[in-house]
Amino acid sequence: MDKRQFIKTCAMTAALLSLSNHSNSATSSPNTKRRLPVALNKGDTVGLVCPSKAVDEKAEIQVAQEALQALGFKVKLGKHLTARRGHLAGTDIERASDINNMFADKDIKAIICLSGGSGAARILPLLNYPLIRDNPKVLLGFSDITALHNAIQAQTSLVTFHGPNATASWNTFNVDQFQRVFFERELMNYQNVRLAEDDLVQRQNRIITISSGKARGELIGGNLTVLTALAGSPYLPDFSGKILSLEDVEEAPYRIDRMLSTLKLMGALDKIAGFMFGACVDCRPIGGYGWLTMEEIFNDHIKPLNIPAYRGAMIGHIRQQFIVPIGGKIEMDADAGSFRLLEPVFQSG
Repeated sequence: MDKRQFIKTCAMTAALLSLSNHSNSATSSPNTKRRLPVALNKGDTVGLVCPSKAVDEKAEIQVAQEALQALGFKVKLGKHLTARRGHLAGTDIERASDINNMFADKDIKAIICLSGGSGAARILPLLNYPLIRDNPKVLLGFSDITALHNAIQAQTSLVTFHGPNATASWNTFNVDQFQRVFFERELMNYQNVRLAEDDLVQRQNRIITISSGKARGELIGGNLTVLTALAGSPYLPDFSGKILSLEDVEEAPYRIDRMLSTLKLMGALDKIAGFMFGACVDCRPIGGYGWLTMEEIFNDHIKPLNIPAYRGAMIGHIRQQFIVPIGGKIEMDADAGSFRLLEPVFQSG
């Protein structure tokens, strides 16, 4: 064997070993059953972490902490909450260690994400999934936190919660959602509210049915951009029989079309039982020779699936948003533009 062939053989061996080691630490279909987090109560201690971008002002951390205290909690700050590396809230190891430590800490009953942005996907290989699986707790956040929701769902089957980050608006609607979901532990019925409008018919929070019908299944999804960026990784859950809920912000329609094309090409859309799309905030066309409308995009990708589907749910980058359980079992009604929980999403007792 000459030197060139020897080097090539060594490189191939190293690559295979790397793939083997990675598959041992994270598999796409772990043999686990659905896990429910422990229930929350006022007076509990919650952990505040920042898996993604750093906040611009430390005052935002103070406001977030005060909001959680106003909700009735004691708050423990992540060790690296104020760290910074570029736009990120510290190094990948620092951000991942804060999450791992919060799951390991027996005094912490829930983990609340400070903000979204970008960077959560970078830490997915560094999370301790056996630790998370054995210490099931509430995880709350949205936007870039979609990466955590899907990875934890894929690797542990733990139900997590898509809803306001700690720096989001804690208006009356969101506080009411939080109390009903976490303190009262309702089997929630999610129906868009009608805002006070000086108009004869409802314009805001309006539901558009794509295909009629009802469907049941576990809820998965989150931010479309973040979710599709996980394609081909072991951090995307199985879509079979699931209700897919998506939202996005500041994405031109052609990008929404491209990302739905990705989900179609990877076979994900053909597996789902139902589809909901929330808000697409500031998803405006850019210059060019023309563009597909959002209606045309959904008609091209979703309507041919012949499954119940609607858009306009109060999910996403909006001031008032539903708090929904990723992994929770729901029934959706595409004609009414609503969905409801079928089973509790917390441990009993």
